[in-house]
Amino acid sequence: MSAEAIAETMNPVPEAAEWEPPMPPTDLIFDDGEPLESNRHRIAMNALIDAVPALLPDRTDYFMGGNMFIYYSSKQAKNRDFRGPDFFAVLDVEPGDRPGWVVWEEEGRYPDVIVELTSPSTRKIDLGPKKDLYERVFRTRDYFVYDPFNPNSLQGWHLDANHKYQPLEPDERGWLWCETLRAWLGNWEGTLTQVSTTWLRFYHPDGTLALLPHEAAQQQAELAQQQAELAQQQAELAQSKADRLAAKLREMGVDPDQL
Repeated sequence: MSAEAIAETMNPVPEAAEWEPPMPPTDLIFDDGEPLESNRHRIAMNALIDAVPALLPDRTDYFMGGNMFIYYSSKQAKNRDFRGPDFFAVLDVEPGDRPGWVVWEEEGRYPDVIVELTSPSTRKIDLGPKKDLYERVFRTRDYFVYDPFNPNSLQGWHLDANHKYQPLEPDERGWLWCETLRAWLGNWEGTLTQVSTTWLRFYHPDGTLALLPHEAAQQQAELAQQQAELAQQQAELAQSKADRLAAKLREMGVDPDQL
């Protein structure tokens, strides 16, 4: 045996360990106290978040949030120079409540879908630095930007095979397809939280609106009312037929109560 071989047996080369990111700061903050741009932004954000269960009725392996910090590196965590998106969804993860999304605690998972509810003061950031971050670092598959005060402002991008954002083309309704959630994003005119305007909403692939919990409850109540009214109509029709038959029998000299 050569001297080199003997040395290797005495001091074997350890197997390469799986790379782990450096330990980040432990004093993470999850609320900077800054409110959303406006009340309409808050309502718009909640409308997107609350519709996700309707889009994924058979799944529980996802997390969605909004206006929450996303921590993705030690440097960013130390600088605290990034505010989370207005809406984001992550698929194929453990469900459960979280104060924020900490990438190194989520097996390196980043958001799969992001929507920024932009405004004149944030538009350049949403279309510039944030878009670049979501494309290059997060590699978020679907990214959308929408101004709740401008119904014609919806824009979207999908990450291609080369990890580059390609702009999404709207359909004849002006809607954009979100491949990750298998849903449409488009305008909806109506009232949410006592504010009547044009809102950004999720739609099912067939074009039907993804209902919010209160809308689904109202729909169920209306359906139950319709079923009750139908049952009442059927009962009244049956009683009317019975009354006419009884009257006919009496005309024939037959007492229907004795039958």
